[in-house]
Amino acid sequence: MNIDAYRYKPPKPNYLPHDVEVDEPVVEELLVPLDRANERENAIFYNKMKRAAQEYNIVRPKGYTVSYHANPEMEKHHFGQTHPMKPWRLTLTKSLVTSYGMPFAMDNYNTRPATYEELNSFHASDYLDYLGTAPPEDQPRDIDNPDKAGEVKFNLGGSDCPLFHGLFDYCSMSAGTSVDAARKICNGQSDIAIAWGGGLHHAKRSEASGFCYINDIVLGILQLLRCYPRVLYIDIDVHHGDGVEEAFFSTDRVMTVSFHKYHPDSFFPGTGGLDDNGPKSEHNPGAHHAINVPLNDGITDEQYSWLFESIIGKINEHFRPSAIALQCGADSLAGDRLGRFNLQVQGHGACVEYCKKLGIPMIIFGGGGYTPRNVARAWAHETSIAIGCQNKIPEEIPQHTPWREHFIHDTLFPTLEQILGEPRANRNTPKRLQEIVQHVHEQLRFVGHAPSVQSRKIPPDLGGIRDDVEDRLKEENEEKDENLRRTREEGLGAPGEF
Repeated sequence: MNIDAYRYKPPKPNYLPHDVEVDEPVVEELLVPLDRANERENAIFYNKMKRAAQEYNIVRPKGYTVSYHANPEMEKHHFGQTHPMKPWRLTLTKSLVTSYGMPFAMDNYNTRPATYEELNSFHASDYLDYLGTAPPEDQPRDIDNPDKAGEVKFNLGGSDCPLFHGLFDYCSMSAGTSVDAARKICNGQSDIAIAWGGGLHHAKRSEASGFCYINDIVLGILQLLRCYPRVLYIDIDVHHGDGVEEAFFSTDRVMTVSFHKYHPDSFFPGTGGLDDNGPKSEHNPGAHHAINVPLNDGITDEQYSWLFESIIGKINEHFRPSAIALQCGADSLAGDRLGRFNLQVQGHGACVEYCKKLGIPMIIFGGGGYTPRNVARAWAHETSIAIGCQNKIPEEIPQHTPWREHFIHDTLFPTLEQILGEPRANRNTPKRLQEIVQHVHEQLRFVGHAPSVQSRKIPPDLGGIRDDVEDRLKEENEEKDENLRRTREEGLGAPGEF
């Protein structure tokens, strides 16, 4: 088997063989990348990260394994100067996670991009072909004006889903992190797998939507369904997880639960009402397996946590999932560019902590989040929850954190006053929240208890596990990584070492 076929080779699309020829790049790659640390700077930072892990007693959790899946090449992409989506947020997240020394408590994987065949397990071929070959456009089209937009295919090219440089590579790298996380769960290498580069929940089978081009969550859940009879999908993004709900609309093996702002006339995507509970026909297996929790502006940590535990706890009793896919979109945080909630990092992280206590194999995805410094805070905090060190790390952001000045406030948990100045008006009354909980509990009465839910069909494999290829790639990387070899010899990150 040719290993080179699975390596990232910009700027050609990585899904070859294909029937469309790709021109050679016009601009050659620079020999010395700009704004990148040299070996000496990396060594200095590594030692600081190592000392932080020792000082905060960051060790591998006992009894379970956490894995971290990322592709650093994603961070280099750019949707456009005015576009809310900033892959830079992954860089800030990494800076916090590493500065606290958290990588020593996890298995860390530099994931490969998903192949064309893997993407094709959910997405249509004609859509992927266009996504991989459409030329980039420097300015988004006005797709609401047919006279100016020209021919628009698959909802691509507008201000929401622009055709930017390196689009297909970005999408396949994002999907690769989620697919790899799902496979590590399936083969028992991990109990909690983190993929902050994924979580793009709006993409449909043949259509881009809401900044999402490839639905990596669906690809990950399809992989989970090969090994687990029932998967619970939970979405705490401020937007409705419509793409995932639609993908599993007619199955009783996946229950989708979305907590989101709901205002159909003015807030994207306008779906996910309280009464939208799956197919209306009781003969459809998916009936009552889509749970939607519509919220108004200004919900607080206390309200959100109570609502989350009241609903997820009851779902766990009835549906009894064997795996969880948790989408942690950070646009539900206070101060987000698009969101309008009063949620803080602590309240957002409480959802992760509650799901972890259930003791079920879990993938934690990224998602929305358009104020990068707040996204990085939330995802770093939730990484610490996954490895069980949330009470060990200090609230003050370490002095050696790269790009520390971009966080503005030097704490991991800024107050609402620091974030907003004045909290937004809370339009969620206790009576309304109680009605939501009662409605969800009523819907669950119609859901068959877990023993009656059967695995009728195993989804197609996503191109095979390719253990042999991944093992060989891992060996090559380890041979090059002298720091990793020395760390293992020292036993850093092992319980009881400090």
